Amino acid sequence: MTSKRFNNGWYNLASTCLSPHFNQRPDNEVSLLVIHNISLPAGCFGLPYIDDLFKGCIDVSADPSFKELEGLTVSAHFLINREGAVTQYVSCDDRAWHAGVSQFESRENCNDFAIGIELEGTDDIAYTDEQYLSLTRLTQQLMLQYPMISLDRITGHCDIAPGRKTDPGDSFDWQRYRQSLIKGQSF
Repeated sequence: MTSKRFNNGWYNLASTCLSPHFNQRPDNEVSLLVIHNISLPAGCFGLPYIDDLFKGCIDVSADPSFKELEGLTVSAHFLINREGAVTQYVSCDDRAWHAGVSQFESRENCNDFAIGIELEGTDDIAYTDEQYLSLTRLTQQLMLQYPMISLDRITGHCDIAPGRKTDPGDSFDWQRYRQSLIKGQSF
């Protein structure tokens, strides 16, 4: 059974902000969900810079920390902001560029088969109830639409790129999130 909430990989409960940073999946496989975090500048929320980064038009002079982002071509499938609003940048049927050098269960290049969800946040600031609610709902729909995504195929960026990435960080409550999925209910 597939979710009626998707059309050609687009989630109909998300706002859309198109990213040019994607390409086709080599095998059309979607079997992994990767949870990330992002804030630009670090620790600042509610600003337009995440959209700008994923669209490839970030003003690197807007903050000194943005200099390292110059020329970077990255994206994610989704962003869930602090209020729980969901934005989609790339169709789930396409390969977004969120995982970088990565490995899951001895398989490299996780972008080839993963969906990436960014939570607006940091490793050490608690995520909001609204974010957990939206993440649970979105995950439930993704699991319906892409049945190869199971509870044991949901992971953090830190797990697929250890030593290189730390997100979603210690502030992410994996037990809360997984329990909400197991119970099949929202918070």
